[in-house]
Amino acid sequence: MAMSDWTIICRSMTSRRFSTVTTIITVAVAVGLMLTLLSMRDSGRKAFERGTGNMHLLISNDSSPLVSVLNGIFYANAPARPIPWSTFNQLVSTFPHEYAIPTQQGDSYLGLPVMATSTEFFSKFSPDANYDPSKPKEKQAGSPWRLAAGRFFERPFEVVLGAKAAEESGAEVGDVIELSHGMKTRRNQDSPAEHHTHSDFPYTVVGILELTGSSHDRAVFTDLNSTWIIHAHERRHRDDPTSPSTTQADLTDADRKITGIYLRLPTREGSNISPLLPTVAAKLRADPSITVAQPTKEIKSLFEIVSSIDQILLAMASAVMVSSGIAIMLALYNSMEQRRRQIAVLRVLGCSKPRIFGLIVTESAIIGLIGAFAGFGLAFVGSRVVAVAMKHRLGLVIDPTFDPKATAGVLLASLVLASAAGVVPALMAYRTPVAKNLRPIG
Repeated sequence: MAMSDWTIICRSMTSRRFSTVTTIITVAVAVGLMLTLLSMRDSGRKAFERGTGNMHLLISNDSSPLVSVLNGIFYANAPARPIPWSTFNQLVSTFPHEYAIPTQQGDSYLGLPVMATSTEFFSKFSPDANYDPSKPKEKQAGSPWRLAAGRFFERPFEVVLGAKAAEESGAEVGDVIELSHGMKTRRNQDSPAEHHTHSDFPYTVVGILELTGSSHDRAVFTDLNSTWIIHAHERRHRDDPTSPSTTQADLTDADRKITGIYLRLPTREGSNISPLLPTVAAKLRADPSITVAQPTKEIKSLFEIVSSIDQILLAMASAVMVSSGIAIMLALYNSMEQRRRQIAVLRVLGCSKPRIFGLIVTESAIIGLIGAFAGFGLAFVGSRVVAVAMKHRLGLVIDPTFDPKATAGVLLASLVLASAAGVVPALMAYRTPVAKNLRPIG
């Protein structure tokens, strides 16, 4: 009997092939949209959290902590105001820390952001939040930076390229490049004055980093002295066009400026959390001349800000899923007029009303189930297309993952909706009068 029922359902679906296929596609699009949104929301959050790495605090002179994180970690824009070197020395001498890494942004290379920093950036800071610089490398749960080629910079006018920066620029170890003043943004991208090249000071590419999956893959790294020298040279040249080339010995305190400080406080063994964080953060925030950001907290706040948009998108996807259920109902409902005679014949052959009802609901459920699995395949492909686009446009490596519970919930919801959509057509079939529909046609 089960085989007979299956044969009846298959013939019913294949006899209305166009209607069946279009209904399945409708369900697949709805399920695919819902699963893609859920996957990219969770994966995107993880990608942003990965960029903050193992630092505890980011100190800058930006307008707000969120702006500080977007500029200092995700290279959205060059930080607007610098921090004097004397302030850096004063800050790091007032409390214990595992590292306090100065950074300076403002230059670019072929539109890619340049991060000037110290060698501690590679030895102590890591884009992997699990990396603890106080432990030996062989005992680390995470990993520091790794080189795909060459070495880290050791002296002025050497640069190390992030994996994405090397891919976009085509530069290789040993190449000589020239950096430009200013970071290209939508606001200043058409202004040549903000992008003049530091042609007097060529840089040598000495290393290329492996992919980290963070925003730092788009950056070009060099040492602070290089940046201070080229900007000091511009200052001296404006004052005296005949002045000789600038060296490190010509730097003044006014030339030594930074735009950010990556700070990690002492932690307990086996923990990535510092008991000093609340105290130190409160003390630093008491200084009105600086902005103190806790990157992980700011990323969480950012996603809370956009959570309403998430809810709107998920509500739209839910509406599309409900619409797909309605599409199944309409497709089966419209087919009832052509199937009344078939149903009457089945009744004469011994098929009971409950069995007829079950056949229609089962057919509806099968359409929903096929559409749900097709939607999962669509989401699998679609999320990876979005991930590739995010990688090329933002440099963020997003690894789309599907939460088993959420995925099962969406698939089950699709099956329930499809089954419910078959109830109305099934009631029509249940009530089909046999005698009336067996009359000769014409």
